[in-house]
Amino acid sequence: MTILRLKALLGAGCFSLALIGTAMHPAHAGGLERGGYDIDLLFDPAPFATEAEATYVMPDRKYKNALGPGGANLGLSSTADGAEGYWVPRIGAKVQVVQGVDCMVDYSQPWGAHTAPGSTWNGAFSNVETDIKSNNYAGTCSYKMDAGKGQIRFIGGLFYQDISGFKESLVNLTPALTGRVDLKASGWGWRAGIAYEIPDIALRASLVYNSQVKLDNISGTLTLPGSSTPIFGATEYMPDSLELKLQSGIAPGWLAFGSVKWVNWSLLQSVPICPVGFPTSSCVTGSPVAVTSLDLMYRDGWTVTGGIGHKFNDAWSAAGQLSWDRGTSHGYGAQSDTWTLGGGVAYTPRPNIEVRLAGAIGVMTSGHSGTLAGENGYVAGVDASYDFGNDLVTAISGGLKIKF
Repeated sequence: MTILRLKALLGAGCFSLALIGTAMHPAHAGGLERGGYDIDLLFDPAPFATEAEATYVMPDRKYKNALGPGGANLGLSSTADGAEGYWVPRIGAKVQVVQGVDCMVDYSQPWGAHTAPGSTWNGAFSNVETDIKSNNYAGTCSYKMDAGKGQIRFIGGLFYQDISGFKESLVNLTPALTGRVDLKASGWGWRAGIAYEIPDIALRASLVYNSQVKLDNISGTLTLPGSSTPIFGATEYMPDSLELKLQSGIAPGWLAFGSVKWVNWSLLQSVPICPVGFPTSSCVTGSPVAVTSLDLMYRDGWTVTGGIGHKFNDAWSAAGQLSWDRGTSHGYGAQSDTWTLGGGVAYTPRPNIEVRLAGAIGVMTSGHSGTLAGENGYVAGVDASYDFGNDLVTAISGGLKIKF
């Protein structure tokens, strides 16, 4: 999911420009990604900088030709809405601790998902509503030193995440009764990276790795009509990622930028849910101990982005970008490839204040969700199948940066 924000970075020498770059994320990414990770504020040359931004993403995914368990027509609707709109906030502050050492703290919501097709479609035994949320609290520092014509920067940091959510599905057709699973978990991660910058030509190349986040405390409640049971999940991991970003001035007032990102979403296959009291080692999807499971069955995600920015004058800049995100679904689920075109403007009424407004429009490509064999011989998707066409996704974003 994308935060289409505009960033102004002062150039020097023959360029004498403000660089514009939209955030290197598509408007609607695969897996559970929403805002992802972003540490670009760390590179701001000001001694102190703070920014806040929010993006609203509107995916218009539609399910069609839906069938129930075993391919049965349950007499319910064969169509449903497959995604809900969502906000992605981010706030951060950066300070130069001493010469060459910069640190930033930030809050974000990197992961999430919300689908609510309801209880009146043929796939209701699979999903009535699923809502996953996250909170990420991070601290990141860097040390830079002269190297050739520019500077090399070493990056490191820690972050803490809490994940929570619920899933409701139909458990009885007549009368219509639903069950609900509520889960929560938390864990720590770390990041490390390296960057090389030549400010005179607005060049920056960075490579940053974000670690997995171990979730070994998954707990919650299974609620069925007339009963409630404490539950737990086997140890899972939020994915690690590796991102390469490049930017450079290409002419007076012009900047080219791009990125390639890999996210290890194949870590998340099927999360078994078991009653409290059973050994953790016996909590395996498909085993007699597991009362249900959260099936994701993802493959790794890849995102490629490229764009151009231009400074018109000291107050106004603009940028545009094209992104491709490889879908993480491959036979089960509706996370198909997404192509996104984004653009925006930055207004700088004073040297220390920047206001940003951006938008994006994209296409989520078509596909089919059915059965898919996974680990331990388990087959996901037996309770619903459906098709989806080429659907529209749009997003709007606004932000404010203050520095001095």
